[in-house]
Amino acid sequence: MRRLNTATTGFAAELERLLRGEAAEQRQYAQTVHEILRRVRAEGDRAVVALTNKLDRLHVAAFDELVVPPERRAAALERIPGSQAAALRQAAARIRAYAERQKTPSWEYREADGLVLGQRVTPLQRVGVYVPGGQAAYPSSVLMNVIPARVAGVERVVMTAPTPDGALNDMVLAAATIAGVDEIYRIGGAQAIAALAYGTESIAPVDKIVGPGNIYVALAKRAVFGEVGIDMVAGPSEVLILCDGGTDPEWVAMDMFAQAEHDALAQAIAVCADADYLERVAVAIKKLLPQMPRKAIIEQSLTGRGALIRVTDKAEAIALANKIAPEHLQLSVAHPEHWLPDIRNAGAVFMGAYSTEVLGDYCAGPNHVLPTAGSARFSSALGVADFEKRTSIVHCTATAARKLAAIAIPLAEGEGLTAHARSAAMRLAD
Repeated sequence: MRRLNTATTGFAAELERLLRGEAAEQRQYAQTVHEILRRVRAEGDRAVVALTNKLDRLHVAAFDELVVPPERRAAALERIPGSQAAALRQAAARIRAYAERQKTPSWEYREADGLVLGQRVTPLQRVGVYVPGGQAAYPSSVLMNVIPARVAGVERVVMTAPTPDGALNDMVLAAATIAGVDEIYRIGGAQAIAALAYGTESIAPVDKIVGPGNIYVALAKRAVFGEVGIDMVAGPSEVLILCDGGTDPEWVAMDMFAQAEHDALAQAIAVCADADYLERVAVAIKKLLPQMPRKAIIEQSLTGRGALIRVTDKAEAIALANKIAPEHLQLSVAHPEHWLPDIRNAGAVFMGAYSTEVLGDYCAGPNHVLPTAGSARFSSALGVADFEKRTSIVHCTATAARKLAAIAIPLAEGEGLTAHARSAAMRLAD
């Protein structure tokens, strides 16, 4: 794993290489995605069945076999261990309680001349939720994506999830039951995104698609944006841990492992001004790594994209965090509340040594769908607002129309838009 020092000549270039990672050869993926989108748009159900059979190694004769019936979902909730069902319900309740606080109220106000201005907030009608199902199952992603949509008031929630070799995951289905999914289809990859965006004979098109996925899913979401809304084009998951040397180094090592075990491109970085402490973290990593079932993936991630970075002081650590703009930022320090005011760019901030990012992944309450790859500079966590539309309201009286027309006419004339000016002038002259 890389050892970097901000005081070293060339640090900025090394950091840039670390954050950028290996440049993905996306052209071949993009061509494949384009062809899948074209086929589904042209052929509908038939293309979805053929692609799913090929890519997920299924033997489906008709689209109906890709539908997960309600009784199968309900049975899954009964089949999983009671402890898992209870944990899903508790996590769902916490996520819902947090989401309820995010709801945006409609509002309006009236001016003295009777003009009413306002904002009407309405939910989206249909939302598609993509749930990954390749290397691992993610029931937590079901809760995090579906519950805010339900809190917003979305009428219909449609879920797609790949089932390689036909394996349905009961935890995922149980989470869908608890969260309130309306339709579930055993479809993955770019073909699922195409079906949600364009619709087929069996799936009505949605208004927005949310949820993480692999490179094919990410590129497909980017390609259909504009026909439908999307949450974001998410990259590999990442964590940045700012340390003051007071946290057990084994805690920090395990927090890094927790991020790295997602996949080989995930990124885990620890930062501290104390070189001896960073060495203790390195020792802890070496000690604990052999115990990890996903050791190979963790090792790949830490070797390829992980780092231990020495800074000179707290100010430099914070500046580095704002530059990286991580998906997850752990302030593993004695007084995180003194650090927080200076943090500008992070998807989520975890305050203090006990606030491991893992608790946010599952059940703390805030959403775990977060901006990656530095996009926390300009975007935010998934929330209720992502499933709402804001419509402006203007209701003029005759008096208000005359007042506004007197302002609008010279502006329209200045832009050379005669019909605009005359439309306003008709109200002025009435």
